[in-house]
Amino acid sequence: MSEIYDLIILGGGPAGLTASIYASRAGLNYLLIEKAYPGGQTASATVIDNYPGLPGISGTELAEKFSGHARSMGMKQINEEVLGLDLGEDIKIVHTFSGEYKTRNLLICTGASPRKLGIPGETEFLGKGVSYCAACDGAFFRNRDVVVIGGGDTALTDVICLAAICRTVTIVHRREAFRGSPSLQNKLRTFTNIRCLMCAQPVSINGNGHVESLRIQTSDNTITIPADGVFIAAGIQPNSGLVRGKLDTAPGGWILTDRQMRTSISGVYAAGDVRDTPLRQVLTAAADAAVAVEAILST
Repeated sequence: MSEIYDLIILGGGPAGLTASIYASRAGLNYLLIEKAYPGGQTASATVIDNYPGLPGISGTELAEKFSGHARSMGMKQINEEVLGLDLGEDIKIVHTFSGEYKTRNLLICTGASPRKLGIPGETEFLGKGVSYCAACDGAFFRNRDVVVIGGGDTALTDVICLAAICRTVTIVHRREAFRGSPSLQNKLRTFTNIRCLMCAQPVSINGNGHVESLRIQTSDNTITIPADGVFIAAGIQPNSGLVRGKLDTAPGGWILTDRQMRTSISGVYAAGDVRDTPLRQVLTAAADAAVAVEAILST
Protein backbone atom coordinates (compact mmCIF):
# COMPACT_ATOMS: atom_id res chain seq x y z
CA MET A 1 0.00 0.00 0.00
CA SER A 2 2.22 2.77 -1.31
CA GLU A 3 -0.49 5.44 -1.53
CA ILE A 4 0.08 8.38 0.78
CA TYR A 5 -3.10 10.01 2.05
CA ASP A 6 -3.51 13.65 2.95
CA LEU A 7 -5.32 12.54 6.10
CA ILE A 8 -6.18 9.38 7.97
CA ILE A 9 -8.94 9.57 10.58
CA LEU A 10 -8.94 7.00 13.37
CA GLY A 11 -12.43 6.39 14.74
CA GLY A 12 -15.96 6.63 13.37
CA GLY A 13 -17.80 8.41 16.17
CA PRO A 14 -19.20 11.95 15.88
CA ALA A 15 -15.70 13.45 15.68
CA GLY A 16 -14.45 11.03 13.03
CA LEU A 17 -17.60 11.30 10.91
CA THR A 18 -17.58 15.09 11.10
CA ALA A 19 -13.92 15.10 10.06
CA SER A 20 -14.86 12.90 7.11
CA ILE A 21 -17.55 15.36 6.00
CA TYR A 22 -15.16 18.29 6.21
CA ALA A 23 -12.38 16.36 4.47
CA SER A 24 -14.73 15.38 1.64
CA ARG A 25 -15.87 18.97 1.19
CA ALA A 26 -12.26 20.11 1.05
CA GLY A 27 -11.33 17.51 -1.56
CA LEU A 28 -8.75 15.81 0.62
CA ASN A 29 -7.50 12.34 -0.22
CA TYR A 30 -8.39 10.76 3.10
CA LEU A 31 -9.31 7.49 4.78
CA LEU A 32 -11.41 6.81 7.88
CA ILE A 33 -10.52 3.67 9.84
CA GLU A 34 -13.11 2.29 12.29
CA LYS A 35 -12.83 -1.11 13.94
CA ALA A 36 -16.52 -1.56 14.81
CA TYR A 37 -19.66 0.35 13.87
CA PRO A 38 -20.11 4.07 13.14
CA GLY A 39 -21.41 6.37 15.83
CA GLY A 40 -19.21 5.42 18.78
CA GLN A 41 -20.80 5.82 22.22
CA THR A 42 -23.52 7.99 20.68
CA ALA A 43 -25.15 4.92 19.18
CA SER A 44 -25.77 3.46 22.64
CA ALA A 45 -27.57 6.51 24.06
CA THR A 46 -31.32 6.12 24.57
CA VAL A 47 -32.19 9.78 24.10
CA ILE A 48 -30.07 12.83 23.30
CA ASP A 49 -31.75 16.07 24.32
CA ASN A 50 -28.91 18.57 23.93
CA TYR A 51 -27.98 18.32 20.25
CA PRO A 52 -29.27 21.54 18.68
CA GLY A 53 -32.25 21.19 16.38
CA LEU A 54 -32.85 17.50 17.16
CA PRO A 55 -34.25 17.32 20.71
CA GLY A 56 -35.27 13.86 21.89
CA ILE A 57 -33.49 11.99 19.11
CA SER A 58 -32.21 8.51 19.92
CA GLY A 59 -28.48 7.90 19.90
CA THR A 60 -28.86 5.26 17.20
CA GLU A 61 -30.78 7.63 14.95
CA LEU A 62 -28.33 10.49 15.45
CA ALA A 63 -25.38 8.17 14.74
CA GLU A 64 -27.08 7.06 11.53
CA LYS A 65 -27.68 10.68 10.50
CA PHE A 66 -23.98 11.43 11.00
CA SER A 67 -22.96 8.31 9.11
CA GLY A 68 -25.47 8.85 6.31
CA HIS A 69 -24.31 12.43 5.82
CA ALA A 70 -20.68 11.28 5.65
CA ARG A 71 -21.51 8.53 3.16
CA SER A 72 -23.46 10.96 0.99
CA MET A 73 -20.31 13.09 0.77
CA GLY A 74 -18.30 10.12 -0.47
CA MET A 75 -16.74 8.96 2.79
CA LYS A 76 -13.77 6.65 2.27
CA GLN A 77 -13.92 4.12 5.11
CA ILE A 78 -12.49 0.73 6.01
CA ASN A 79 -13.26 -1.47 9.01
CA GLU A 80 -9.96 -2.46 10.53
CA GLU A 81 -8.41 -2.65 13.97
CA VAL A 82 -5.32 -0.47 14.30
CA LEU A 83 -2.39 -2.38 15.79
CA GLY A 84 0.21 0.37 15.96
CA LEU A 85 1.34 3.78 14.79
CA ASP A 86 4.61 5.17 13.50
CA LEU A 87 4.46 8.93 13.97
CA GLY A 88 7.34 10.00 11.73
CA GLU A 89 8.29 13.60 11.05
CA ASP A 90 6.79 13.74 7.56
CA ILE A 91 4.86 10.52 6.98
CA LYS A 92 2.78 8.72 9.58
CA ILE A 93 2.12 4.99 9.23
CA VAL A 94 -0.97 3.19 10.53
CA HIS A 95 -0.50 -0.55 10.98
CA THR A 96 -3.50 -2.90 10.74
CA PHE A 97 -3.98 -6.65 10.28
CA SER A 98 -4.14 -6.22 6.51
CA GLY A 99 -1.06 -4.04 6.17
CA GLU A 100 -0.06 -0.41 6.57
CA TYR A 101 -1.51 2.93 5.51
CA LYS A 102 0.58 6.07 5.05
CA THR A 103 -0.53 9.65 5.59
CA ARG A 104 0.82 13.17 5.93
CA ASN A 105 -1.68 13.99 8.68
CA LEU A 106 -3.31 11.84 11.33
CA LEU A 107 -6.46 12.73 13.25
CA ILE A 108 -7.14 10.63 16.34
CA CYS A 109 -10.87 10.36 17.12
CA THR A 110 -10.81 7.13 19.07
CA GLY A 111 -13.08 8.36 21.86
CA ALA A 112 -13.37 6.91 25.33
CA SER A 113 -14.70 3.74 26.97
CA PRO A 114 -16.51 2.87 30.20
CA ARG A 115 -14.27 2.63 33.25
CA LYS A 116 -14.06 -0.81 34.84
CA LEU A 117 -14.56 -1.26 38.58
CA GLY A 118 -12.07 -4.10 38.91
CA ILE A 119 -14.15 -6.00 41.47
CA PRO A 120 -14.77 -9.77 41.67
CA GLY A 121 -17.56 -10.91 39.38
CA GLU A 122 -17.36 -7.93 37.01
CA THR A 123 -15.64 -9.85 34.23
CA GLU A 124 -17.13 -13.23 35.11
CA PHE A 125 -20.71 -12.01 34.74
CA LEU A 126 -20.24 -9.69 31.76
CA GLY A 127 -23.18 -10.47 29.48
CA LYS A 128 -24.73 -12.54 32.25
CA GLY A 129 -26.21 -9.67 34.19
CA VAL A 130 -23.33 -7.19 34.10
CA SER A 131 -23.60 -4.43 31.51
CA TYR A 132 -22.05 -1.06 30.72
CA CYS A 133 -24.94 0.05 28.52
CA ALA A 134 -28.49 0.38 29.81
CA ALA A 135 -29.74 1.46 26.40
CA CYS A 136 -28.32 -1.69 24.83
CA ASP A 137 -29.29 -4.26 27.46
CA GLY A 138 -32.03 -2.72 29.58
CA ALA A 139 -34.84 -4.50 27.74
CA PHE A 140 -33.53 -7.85 28.97
CA PHE A 141 -34.34 -6.80 32.56
CA ARG A 142 -37.95 -5.75 32.13
CA ASN A 143 -39.88 -6.19 35.40
CA ARG A 144 -36.71 -7.23 37.22
CA ASP A 145 -34.57 -5.71 39.95
CA VAL A 146 -31.37 -3.96 38.86
CA VAL A 147 -28.56 -1.84 40.27
CA VAL A 148 -26.80 1.10 38.63
CA ILE A 149 -23.33 2.06 39.90
CA GLY A 150 -22.29 5.70 39.45
CA GLY A 151 -23.52 9.24 40.01
CA GLY A 152 -22.78 11.26 36.88
CA ASP A 153 -24.96 12.09 33.87
CA THR A 154 -24.49 8.65 32.32
CA ALA A 155 -25.49 6.85 35.50
CA LEU A 156 -28.57 9.01 36.08
CA THR A 157 -29.63 8.65 32.45
CA ASP A 158 -29.29 4.88 32.80
CA VAL A 159 -31.37 4.91 36.00
CA ILE A 160 -34.17 6.85 34.29
CA CYS A 161 -34.09 4.52 31.30
CA LEU A 162 -34.26 1.43 33.51
CA ALA A 163 -36.82 2.77 35.97
CA ALA A 164 -39.36 2.95 33.16
CA ILE A 165 -39.20 -0.81 32.55
CA CYS A 166 -37.69 -2.48 35.63
CA ARG A 167 -39.45 -3.39 38.87
CA THR A 168 -36.86 -1.61 41.02
CA VAL A 169 -33.65 0.30 40.38
CA THR A 170 -31.07 0.84 43.11
CA ILE A 171 -28.41 3.43 42.43
CA VAL A 172 -25.12 3.02 44.28
CA HIS A 173 -22.84 6.06 44.47
CA ARG A 174 -19.60 6.51 46.38
CA ARG A 175 -20.16 10.19 47.16
CA GLU A 176 -22.66 12.07 49.31
CA ALA A 177 -24.26 13.79 46.32
CA PHE A 178 -24.76 13.04 42.64
CA ARG A 179 -22.57 14.77 40.06
CA GLY A 180 -25.19 14.51 37.34
CA SER A 181 -27.10 17.53 36.05
CA PRO A 182 -29.93 19.01 38.15
CA SER A 183 -32.44 18.27 35.39
CA LEU A 184 -31.63 14.56 35.56
CA GLN A 185 -31.78 14.57 39.35
CA ASN A 186 -35.20 16.17 39.19
CA LYS A 187 -36.33 13.50 36.75
CA LEU A 188 -35.28 10.78 39.21
CA ARG A 189 -37.76 12.14 41.73
CA THR A 190 -40.67 11.42 39.41
CA PHE A 191 -40.17 7.67 39.84
CA THR A 192 -41.29 5.69 42.89
CA ASN A 193 -39.24 2.56 42.16
CA ILE A 194 -35.78 4.15 42.54
CA ARG A 195 -33.71 3.72 45.70
CA CYS A 196 -30.47 5.64 46.30
CA LEU A 197 -27.58 4.32 48.40
CA MET A 198 -24.98 7.05 48.89
CA CYS A 199 -21.43 6.83 50.27
CA ALA A 200 -21.36 3.20 49.19
CA GLN A 201 -18.62 1.23 47.44
CA PRO A 202 -19.29 -1.93 45.39
CA VAL A 203 -17.30 -4.88 46.73
CA SER A 204 -18.30 -7.84 44.55
CA ILE A 205 -20.87 -9.03 42.05
CA ASN A 206 -22.19 -12.44 42.99
CA GLY A 207 -24.24 -15.21 41.45
CA ASN A 208 -24.33 -18.72 40.05
CA GLY A 209 -24.07 -18.60 36.28
CA HIS A 210 -25.75 -15.20 36.26
CA VAL A 211 -25.93 -12.14 38.51
CA GLU A 212 -27.91 -12.63 41.70
CA SER A 213 -26.64 -9.85 43.96
CA LEU A 214 -24.24 -6.97 44.51
CA ARG A 215 -22.28 -6.65 47.74
CA ILE A 216 -21.50 -3.09 48.84
CA GLN A 217 -19.62 -1.43 51.67
CA THR A 218 -21.23 1.56 53.36
CA SER A 219 -19.83 3.73 56.13
CA ASP A 220 -21.58 1.49 58.66
CA ASN A 221 -21.55 -2.04 57.33
CA THR A 222 -21.59 -4.42 54.39
CA ILE A 223 -24.86 -4.93 52.53
CA THR A 224 -25.94 -7.47 49.94
CA ILE A 225 -28.45 -6.16 47.39
CA PRO A 226 -30.44 -8.81 45.50
CA ALA A 227 -30.30 -7.96 41.80
CA ASP A 228 -30.84 -9.57 38.43
CA GLY A 229 -28.59 -7.05 36.70
CA VAL A 230 -25.78 -4.64 37.51
CA PHE A 231 -25.22 -1.67 35.19
CA ILE A 232 -21.84 0.00 35.63
CA ALA A 233 -21.63 3.72 34.82
CA ALA A 234 -18.57 4.74 36.80
CA GLY A 235 -16.98 7.14 34.34
CA ILE A 236 -14.94 6.84 31.19
CA GLN A 237 -11.31 6.49 30.17
CA PRO A 238 -9.66 7.57 26.91
CA ASN A 239 -8.97 5.11 24.12
CA SER A 240 -5.45 6.47 23.78
CA GLY A 241 -3.37 3.34 24.24
CA LEU A 242 -1.98 3.59 20.70
CA VAL A 243 -0.24 6.88 21.50
CA ARG A 244 0.77 6.38 25.14
CA GLY A 245 4.41 7.40 25.44
CA LYS A 246 4.35 8.95 21.96
CA LEU A 247 2.18 12.04 22.50
CA ASP A 248 1.91 14.37 25.48
CA THR A 249 -1.06 13.39 27.62
CA ALA A 250 -2.80 14.66 30.74
CA PRO A 251 -3.23 12.46 33.83
CA GLY A 252 -5.44 9.56 32.90
CA GLY A 253 -4.14 9.41 29.33
CA TRP A 254 -6.23 12.19 27.76
CA ILE A 255 -4.39 13.60 24.70
CA LEU A 256 -3.20 17.18 25.08
CA THR A 257 -3.90 19.55 22.18
CA ASP A 258 -3.81 23.24 21.45
CA ARG A 259 -6.80 25.29 20.23
CA GLN A 260 -6.35 23.92 16.71
CA MET A 261 -6.38 20.30 17.95
CA ARG A 262 -2.66 19.94 17.28
CA THR A 263 -0.83 17.47 19.50
CA SER A 264 2.82 17.45 20.57
CA ILE A 265 3.84 15.90 17.24
CA SER A 266 3.54 17.88 14.02
CA GLY A 267 0.90 16.48 11.68
CA VAL A 268 -0.90 14.59 14.45
CA TYR A 269 -4.24 15.94 15.70
CA ALA A 270 -6.84 14.76 18.19
CA ALA A 271 -10.57 15.50 18.44
CA GLY A 272 -13.48 14.46 20.59
CA ASP A 273 -13.61 12.51 23.82
CA VAL A 274 -10.06 11.17 23.59
CA ARG A 275 -8.52 14.59 24.12
CA ASP A 276 -8.14 16.64 27.29
CA THR A 277 -11.26 18.80 27.24
CA PRO A 278 -13.68 20.21 29.83
CA LEU A 279 -16.76 18.90 28.03
CA ARG A 280 -17.34 15.60 26.22
CA GLN A 281 -20.53 15.65 24.18
CA VAL A 282 -21.58 14.99 20.60
CA LEU A 283 -21.61 18.69 19.84
CA THR A 284 -18.10 19.34 21.16
CA ALA A 285 -16.69 16.27 19.42
CA ALA A 286 -18.05 17.46 16.08
CA ALA A 287 -16.72 20.97 16.69
CA ASP A 288 -13.26 19.62 17.56
CA ALA A 289 -13.14 17.70 14.30
CA ALA A 290 -14.18 20.70 12.22
CA VAL A 291 -11.42 22.78 13.84
CA ALA A 292 -8.86 20.03 13.25
CA VAL A 293 -9.60 19.64 9.53
CA GLU A 294 -9.52 23.39 9.03
CA ALA A 295 -6.15 23.47 10.80
CA ILE A 296 -4.85 20.74 8.49
CA LEU A 297 -6.01 22.68 5.45
CA SER A 298 -4.22 25.82 6.60
CA THR A 299 -0.91 24.06 7.32
